[in-house]
Amino acid sequence: MSLTPDEVRHIALLARLGISEEDVERFSSQLSSILDYFEELKQVDTDGVPPTAYALDLHNVLRADETAPCTDHADVLANAPLQENGYFRVRAILEE
Repeated sequence: MSLTPDEVRHIALLARLGISEEDVERFSSQLSSILDYFEELKQVDTDGVPPTAYALDLHNVLRADETAPCTDHADVLANAPLQENGYFRVRAILEE
């Protein structure tokens, strides 16, 4: 399948890409070869192949949640440059 320069410009517009005329010619041939490859893939027999979300058979790779004691409130505030009534004190940032 061969893409015309107008189709490439339209695709670039949809993707909000600014491309030059040299890029239009280059992308026209590159995108056309990608579409040709998809045409080849359409010919592959996939009957009996179950749909998959991932190419690899991964299971939960995250560690289990573990509870731990919280850091002491005084230790948290120990290095605070400014504190007031047990809280961090920060400069007010207000816009008018």
